[in-house]
Amino acid sequence: MKRKCVFLDRDGVLNEEPKQDYLYQPSLMAIPNGVIDGLKELKAAGYMLIVITNQAGIAKGLYSREDVWNCHNHFQSLCGGLLDDLYFAPHHPDYNSNSLLRKPGSLMLEKAIAKYDIDATTSWMVGDRTRDIQAGKRVGVKTIYLSAQTDTTADFSARSFESVTKLVLSN
Repeated sequence: MKRKCVFLDRDGVLNEEPKQDYLYQPSLMAIPNGVIDGLKELKAAGYMLIVITNQAGIAKGLYSREDVWNCHNHFQSLCGGLLDDLYFAPHHPDYNSNSLLRKPGSLMLEKAIAKYDIDATTSWMVGDRTRDIQAGKRVGVKTIYLSAQTDTTADFSARSFESVTKLVLSN
């Protein structure tokens, strides 16, 4: 039986957009109100929860893959291990390579869909950048743009994670 999933960008969705350019220290992670409760509701409704994040700071030599995992593990400890997996693109075209992993490319999503037998038609991509929405559209999932702004290419827009949760659960 195919599974349903909510794919989640990290910075700006699961944690506040970092004040500096990159978040690579777990102690600096700030989780917005409603995120952990929303993840619990989505999980209870049978959704897998998979993080899909660009991590260009690795390509730029600012931090390591281990730093990304340390932040992920810290978030997992805060939310009780609700996240099913983490995919990240350590690439940047100006520093090391072009990669289809890097959003707006969809290879991270495609790999997760194949690995976990996910049904794209019952799944979602939540992001705070147009590139997140573009990646979701490429694989046929419904998209939610989480921002005070709007993105007319997304299927839905939300200003809070609580609104994201309501949108997913009501559609």
